[in-house]
Amino acid sequence: MKAMVLAAGLGTRLRPLTGSISKPMAPIVNRPVMYHILRLVKKHGFDEAVANLHYHPHAITNYFGRGQRIGIELRYSLEPELLGTAGGVKAMQRFLADDTFLVISGDALTDIDLGKLLEQHQRSRGIATLALKRVDDPSQFGVVISDKDGRILGFQEKPAPGEELSNLCNCGIYIFEPTVFDYIPKDSFYDFGTQMFPEFVTKDIPFYGFEIDGYWNDVGSLDQYRIGNFDALTGKVKVEIPGKERSPGIFVGKGTRISRTAKLTPPILLGDYCRVGEEVKLTGPLVIGDHSVIEKGAALEGVIKWRAAQTGAGAKVEGGIIGRGAYIRDEVHIHDRVVVGDRCVVGAGSVLDEEVHLEPFTVIEADSHVR
Repeated sequence: MKAMVLAAGLGTRLRPLTGSISKPMAPIVNRPVMYHILRLVKKHGFDEAVANLHYHPHAITNYFGRGQRIGIELRYSLEPELLGTAGGVKAMQRFLADDTFLVISGDALTDIDLGKLLEQHQRSRGIATLALKRVDDPSQFGVVISDKDGRILGFQEKPAPGEELSNLCNCGIYIFEPTVFDYIPKDSFYDFGTQMFPEFVTKDIPFYGFEIDGYWNDVGSLDQYRIGNFDALTGKVKVEIPGKERSPGIFVGKGTRISRTAKLTPPILLGDYCRVGEEVKLTGPLVIGDHSVIEKGAALEGVIKWRAAQTGAGAKVEGGIIGRGAYIRDEVHIHDRVVVGDRCVVGAGSVLDEEVHLEPFTVIEADSHVR
């Protein structure tokens, strides 16, 4: 069997973090979320895959190449104009149409058992089988209505509280029969969720849902992105955590130097070639990207820090997300849920200046300088 990874989305809800990369490249425990998806696909026996690309495509192709680092044969389908989820699959009909195939979102975090999904599809004998996940708040999702046999009868898009007919949401993971291509128009925008699946219901074409019992997070907001990282770090979702576990819950990458006077409280992931200075206090959950620098006396707690970000001496960061190459200067204090874009500089850089205090929910766009 073959797989298609949907990787053409813009990731607007993760901005400013996705200003220069697409959402599938957003790191979860220091690896792109699409890396974890491809490893999952490979684990379940899919040796060939294609990914559709649109927004910052070179970030994906440069990282994954032909799939060598995953051990999968990977090719690409570039979409100068977005074709939609179904339209993107239609463009790869020649590659996919020789057998039953998988379509999976490249920008969600999951450890779903794809083998069980395939088995259910084969039992139901429908044209498609959708992976479904029970959620606490259906108003945040499109929900699926099905009968006792799993046959899908209809949909509700983000129903108001108390009006939901189901609490099963569509995970964006599908098994299809090649006959599905007969229902997708060629060379035009066409979407599975808003167009094709409702058409199946209207035309009484049998297709089914299968409730998964594994982990699933659509990483659809900055808050869910943060939760997904910490769930991965603490083992709530089964993914590869890079580095070596030097002590329980403390993962450290190659070439990283940690001062003997630094205090580390797990769970913590420190990437490759990081430097942790004297009297630094690191309190988990923390995910620190490769080539990060944390200067003397700094304190970080509940932080996600992307590659090559620097925290100055005496700075305190509590619960924020710090973008790639950002510089939090000396004595700056950042509160919970502040998001600092790539290459930002926060603070004037002089110990004589008044401290900079950024309150919760502040978002700092990429390349900004906040004094």
